[in-house]
Amino acid sequence: MNVHLATGRRKTAIARVRLIENGTGKFTVNNIDVEKYFPTKDLCESVRHPLTLTESTKSYDIVVLANGGGKSGQAGAVQLGVSRALVEANADNKEALRGAGVLTRDPRMVERKKYGRRKARKVSQFSKR
Repeated sequence: MNVHLATGRRKTAIARVRLIENGTGKFTVNNIDVEKYFPTKDLCESVRHPLTLTESTKSYDIVVLANGGGKSGQAGAVQLGVSRALVEANADNKEALRGAGVLTRDPRMVERKKYGRRKARKVSQFSKR
């Protein structure tokens, strides 16, 4: 039984992925089934996207520990972690995953609030008199 470990990050979310070979297709996030953990169908599909690209939906068991951020950020982190684990399990998967753009870490983060401003960029209205 081979186990492949990978980490995915998105915004402030971190997902630690454990990919177990010769599995039944069981996918859990924080000990909860993936369909119940992610509330929308879009997030579930985005998390399973690397598996459908490599046609390995039923050949691995996936256990994920996700923390930080919200559900959307966690879904992106899980997707990246699963993609990296699939590449570690089989290097032939890299080409298909890279072409679909799921191996690229999304660098966008929330910009910090600046002093004297209401938000990061919003400024109070200028008054001439």
